Amino acid sequence: MSGSASSHSADSNYLNHEKGLWSWLTTLDHKRIGILYMISVMTFFLLGGIFALLIRGELFSAGKTLMEAAQYNQAMTFHGTIMVFMVIIPGIPAFLGNFILPLHIGAKDVAFPRLNLLSWYCLMIGAAIAFISLFYSGADTGWTFYTPYSIETNNGTTFVVLGAFVMGFSSILTGLNFVVTIHKLRAPGMTFWRMPLFVWALYSTAIIQVLATPVLAITLLLIAAERILGVGIFDPKLGGDPVLFQHFFWFYSHPAVYIMILPAMGVVSELITAFSRKVIFGYKAIALSSIGIAAVSFFVWGHHLFVSGQSEIAGIVFSFITMLVGVPTAIKTFNWVATMYKGSIQFRSPMLYALGFIFLFTIGGVTGIILAVIAVDVHFHDTYFVVAHFHYVMVGGTLMAIAGGILYWFPKIFGKMYNEFWARLSFVFVFVGFNVTFYPQFILGAMGMPRRYYDYLPAYESLNKISTIGSWAIGVGFSILLYVILDGMIKGKKAEMNPWGAKTLEWTTSSPPPHENFLTEPTVTAGPYEYR
Repeated sequence: MSGSASSHSADSNYLNHEKGLWSWLTTLDHKRIGILYMISVMTFFLLGGIFALLIRGELFSAGKTLMEAAQYNQAMTFHGTIMVFMVIIPGIPAFLGNFILPLHIGAKDVAFPRLNLLSWYCLMIGAAIAFISLFYSGADTGWTFYTPYSIETNNGTTFVVLGAFVMGFSSILTGLNFVVTIHKLRAPGMTFWRMPLFVWALYSTAIIQVLATPVLAITLLLIAAERILGVGIFDPKLGGDPVLFQHFFWFYSHPAVYIMILPAMGVVSELITAFSRKVIFGYKAIALSSIGIAAVSFFVWGHHLFVSGQSEIAGIVFSFITMLVGVPTAIKTFNWVATMYKGSIQFRSPMLYALGFIFLFTIGGVTGIILAVIAVDVHFHDTYFVVAHFHYVMVGGTLMAIAGGILYWFPKIFGKMYNEFWARLSFVFVFVGFNVTFYPQFILGAMGMPRRYYDYLPAYESLNKISTIGSWAIGVGFSILLYVILDGMIKGKKAEMNPWGAKTLEWTTSSPPPHENFLTEPTVTAGPYEYR
C-alpha cells in the first residue's frame, strides 16, 4: 500500500491545531474526539475496576468481609454496567476506531463529524444519568436488569436504565458514521479488498451497532415505562411476561458480545502482521469471517434461555447455531497462527498483548462451545463457570486488544514513544493475574458455586482466595499500563513516522498526524500488508 505525506511543522498537528478546553469540547476532528473517548473510557475503566476489586475483596473469604449483601449487589451491578456499556462496547470502536479508521482508508475525517461529536456527548450524558442512581440508593439488579425484579426494586434502577438508553445512541451514531465513511470516503485505489482488516472488523461491528442497539433501547425504555407508568409488558401481575424481556435483551446483548470482540479481532490482525513482518495469511477469509460472525450473531440469543422453559426444538436450533459461530472465529485464530509461522516475529509489548489475546480468547471461545451444549449448560448455568467464560472473552479478549492497540498506535496518536520495559511488565502482571483470577472460577463453577451470590460455602473458600489475589495482580498490571501511557505522553521520546515498519496508510503520515490527516491525498496501489 502506498501513500504520500510530506514534512511539516509540529504545530500543524491535531494536538496543537487549536488550544484550550473549549476547542476540545467543540471539536469536529475525529482524532480529538477519539482522544476524548480515550479519556472517558479510561476513567470509566478505573471506576469499574474499583468495583471489581471491591467484589473480589468481599469474596476473599466466606461470610461478610468488606460490605453487606445489599452493597455487594450494588457493587456488582455498577461493575457490570460500567464495564459493558461504558468501557468494552465503546472502547475500541469509539476510541481507536474514531482515531484510526479515517487514517486507515486515507480520509480526512469521518462522514458526519457533528454526529461523531454528538455520539461522545451521548455517552457522557448517559453515563451521568446512570451515576445519578448512586444518590438514590444505587441499583442492585445486575447489569442485565432482569425482570420482574428490576421493575419492583425500590432504588435508582430507573436512572441506570435511562442512562444505558441514552448511551445506546452513542453506539448507533458511531456505527452509522463508520458505515457511511467506509463506503464513501476511501482514498483513490482503496477497494474493499485493499482495506486493512481493522476496517473490515469496524464495518462488521457497525452493522451490528445499527441493527441491534435499537432493540436494547426499546427494551430499556419499556422497563422505565413499567417502573414509572405501571404498564404490564414484563410484569406477570399485569399479564406481562418476564421471559419476553430476556428475549429482547439478549437479542441485542449477544450481538453486543461481537461489538466488543470483532474490533478486538481487527486490532489483533494488525498487530500480528506488523510484528511478524509477513503478509497476513488468508486475508479474504479473515475479512469475510468478520461479516460471517456479524450475521450469525443475530441468531444465537436463545442459548441464554436454555433453562427458561423454551421449547426443546428451539434449544437444539440455538445450540447448533451457537456452535456454528466457532467456525469463523476459528478461521481467524488459525490464520493468525499461520501468519506467525516462519515470520520475523518481534516480541514488542503490543505483540505480547496480541499473543495474550489469542491464548485467552481461545479459552473463552472453547468454553463458549461447551456452554452451547444444552446438557452441560443446564449444570453450568448461573455458576462461576459462566463468569469465567465471559471474562475470558471480554477481559482476556477485548481489554487485551485495547491495551495492545493503544501501545501499537501510541506513537501515531501522540507522536511519542513509551517505555517498552514497563509496557512489557504490565503485560506480565495482567496476563498472569488474569489467569490466576479466572481459571479457578471454572473449577468453582464445575463444583457448583452459583454466581452473583454475596456468600458461599466454606468448600469454595481456598479457590476464592486465589482468585482474589489474582485480581490484585490485574490491578497492578493496569496501573503500570496507565503509568506507561502518562509517562510516554509527558516524557516520551519523539516518535518516528513509522516506528514499527508497518504498511498501512496511517504510517505514511507524520506522528502525530496533521489536522487534515494527509497533506496530499494518498493513492493506494497495493494491499495493506505487502511486506514481501
